Amino acid sequence: MDHVSAKLNKPILSVAHKEYVVLQKDLTVREALENIRQTQFGEDAFYYFYIVNQDQQLIGIVTTRGLLSSDLDQKLSNIMTEKVIAIPEAFTILEACESFVLYKYLAFPIVNKNNHIVGVIDIKFYAEEVFDIAGNESREKIFEAIGFHILKLKDASTLKAFRFRFPWLLTTIVSGFICAILVSIYEVTLASAIILAFFITLILALGESVSMQSMTLTIQSLRYLQPTFKWYVSAFRKELPTALMLGTACSALVGGIVFVWKGDILAAFVIGGSIILSLCMGSIIGLTVPSILHAIRMDPKISAGPLTLAFTDIFTILCYFTLAKIFLLEP
Repeated sequence: MDHVSAKLNKPILSVAHKEYVVLQKDLTVREALENIRQTQFGEDAFYYFYIVNQDQQLIGIVTTRGLLSSDLDQKLSNIMTEKVIAIPEAFTILEACESFVLYKYLAFPIVNKNNHIVGVIDIKFYAEEVFDIAGNESREKIFEAIGFHILKLKDASTLKAFRFRFPWLLTTIVSGFICAILVSIYEVTLASAIILAFFITLILALGESVSMQSMTLTIQSLRYLQPTFKWYVSAFRKELPTALMLGTACSALVGGIVFVWKGDILAAFVIGGSIILSLCMGSIIGLTVPSILHAIRMDPKISAGPLTLAFTDIFTILCYFTLAKIFLLEP
């Protein structure tokens, strides 16, 4: 799917067409129709006519039906729709395609930073050119890349948005209680080595940060492909060495500070070792959770974050206090 990713990341202007009709807002319908008749049309259909002010800034649109059904003496400014959904010229093809899915318009004007029209894309582009990126066998992957998952939250009411998002936050609450229970189980260990309490927040924060980095990169990759076991193994082999390097660097830094500060080499070893293990596992969790969610057709953008953090926190606490119990408690 590398060619798909490359195609979808191209600027939208590279595929936009320049055949569109711009009309001044002060024209009457009669004058507008006369201007349109004098326009040289190509093969592209005209779904909308774009209304501009004297500075050529886009201020409204008129549909073909609206123009033909209006009184000939009406001003365009009176019949135009002022709410215009325009695509910035910096958009990629992927972002433009998501606009078709989200707003269901037949065409979109492309505007520059001054709100001047610089091109147009229409439903023909969406229906034909995007499907030509890959053969019929890849169309499902293209649809996933384009982002049909955004429809789940489109025009959602406050209650619907709450019901969609709250269940995933329950995982954070549940993991918090699990972590609290785990800490209580290791109460003797914590009491015997109070230095551990100083670094719980740091260890958790490092694990969470790395897991979220890994999760974000994975979600970005999954915009363009359907995860397979082969892809997962390849991603795992790339992620693990990076995690080891991150863990080793953070471990050396924090462990060194602990040793200099407290002069306790075993505590420095436990804290440093916990960092390496938690960062490695956090990276793998950040890779695995969104991959599984995507594979079972659930939206990882909403659910992956709470799940990734929950699993990372639980593993980090287990790792931290298990190592402390092994190396810091008297036999």
